[in-house]
Amino acid sequence: MRKVCIVTGTRAEYGLLYWLMKEIQSDVSLELQVIVTGMHLSPEFGLTYKEIEKDFAINRKIEMLLSSDTSIGISKSMGLAQISFAEAYDELSPDIVVVLGDRFEIFSAATAAMIARLPIAHIHGGETTEGAFDEAIRHSITKMSHLHFVATEAYRQRVIQLGEAPDKVFNFGAPGLDNILNLRLLAIEELEKETGFKLGKKNLLVTFHPVTLEQSTAKEQFQQLLAALDELSDTRIIFTKANADTDGRVINTMIDSYVAANTAKAIAFTSLGQLRYLSALQYVDAVVGNSSSGLTEAPSFKIGTINIGDRQRGRIRAASVIDCTPDKSAIIDAIQQLYSPGFRKSLCDVTNPYGEGGSSQKIAGILRSHPLTQLLKKIFNDLPGSSIA
Repeated sequence: MRKVCIVTGTRAEYGLLYWLMKEIQSDVSLELQVIVTGMHLSPEFGLTYKEIEKDFAINRKIEMLLSSDTSIGISKSMGLAQISFAEAYDELSPDIVVVLGDRFEIFSAATAAMIARLPIAHIHGGETTEGAFDEAIRHSITKMSHLHFVATEAYRQRVIQLGEAPDKVFNFGAPGLDNILNLRLLAIEELEKETGFKLGKKNLLVTFHPVTLEQSTAKEQFQQLLAALDELSDTRIIFTKANADTDGRVINTMIDSYVAANTAKAIAFTSLGQLRYLSALQYVDAVVGNSSSGLTEAPSFKIGTINIGDRQRGRIRAASVIDCTPDKSAIIDAIQQLYSPGFRKSLCDVTNPYGEGGSSQKIAGILRSHPLTQLLKKIFNDLPGSSIA
């Protein structure tokens, strides 16, 4: 059996990987190995590894999060993670390692796999997020990887532009959309019971992360968002908290203070979980903040997205996404546009540029059948017409 090792470090990333893990688990020719790390093992972020254990056996837990969201603390966490991943790979001896996205813990996982001479399959490469250091991490993981599963044709072309062989780059769409196809989402009454929160006439789901390539802007930018939300009447607000990024705790403290002062209209969750999160998307008017989910998942529900600031700058957008700067007046203008009759009507015709689901099965098929020998020694694919080609 081919041993496929999945690495996951965050609640959101696990949600995107879930159906791929199910496909691997049910395939008689594949053996699923699971390594959890990062936020999954942190009490501060909900100990979400417990949710994983309900569905899959966890082969290794790699502790890496130090109680700091400073640049120094995160760099130390990355070093600790790389040491531990090296040991885990040596013990598990996987045939291929599968990683998703662009976070710092995944960079450590990929680096250790590369040094261990293990083939790497990377999901969601080729994307751009020009406001975050995720941008550099993502492209670095691409260069360490051997098989690539991208979400759009434009992203496929960008991975090829980075020198990867075209026959190793597969555009199957975003695997997170498989949750929308396969999960039985909660009815509104079930969602309200599960969350303990009554929805209203207007509802917004707010997720805001630090823009990690900016110096200490998280507090000011999030304060501008909260000030804009204060101007709304008859609007219920669901907050999901920030990741373990630089200054992420600043945002989470502000969320707690805001909710404590506005218990009648706001609630916060460290982790909603995939089922409750996607169920909420059925009933809210928009995703507000700077989460990638507002670009990749929200359009499938025909709802709006207010994308604030530069964190997601460069990513492909549906027509349902309203971009604005991180200041109160611009956010208020964006909310007014969101509720305008013309924009509400236009949502009916929105198509999701990240596909319609079904990618997990296709990815599992490649992981099952693609030859792994000769993957390690990559040839840089020069573009036609270049001076080197």
